[in-house]
Amino acid sequence: MKLGSTAIMRCSVVIAGIVMFAICGVIAWITFTEGKSATEYHVDYVLIIFITGTYMAAIPYFIALHQTFKLLDYIDTGRAFTELSVKALKAITYCAIADFIICMVGGAPFFSILGRSDGNPGMAFLGLIPSGVAFVIVMFTSVLKRLLSDAIVAKSENDLTI
Repeated sequence: MKLGSTAIMRCSVVIAGIVMFAICGVIAWITFTEGKSATEYHVDYVLIIFITGTYMAAIPYFIALHQTFKLLDYIDTGRAFTELSVKALKAITYCAIADFIICMVGGAPFFSILGRSDGNPGMAFLGLIPSGVAFVIVMFTSVLKRLLSDAIVAKSENDLTI
């Protein structure tokens, strides 16, 4: 396959990484600038859950981005129909499951409580968006992993046929 045929996908993965890095950076900046006042007053535990959840979700997110880069390398080098690609898709699936759980446990309740305090029930829906995205990624990578496994089996049987 022509080298660089996945350039647009690589750019989108880099942009996704930059966006998550910026979100973590903004949260760190807010935490450090407001840290002195937080020690003087009672800290809102819901905010602590949100900050912890964001950083916890960033770990599997960046692992999934790394596995995506590996998968794109396999595609560019002609190794798309190998077990390495299946392993990369499996790792992406597990990372998306971890992000889904973290977003459902930390993100959805945070936005639900925030929506109740503001009188805006739409905020609860906002908390479900990252969970929904992670769920779609889980479903897509699971199906793709299954199809790729079946294609590898069919390819190996076809290679053995005389």
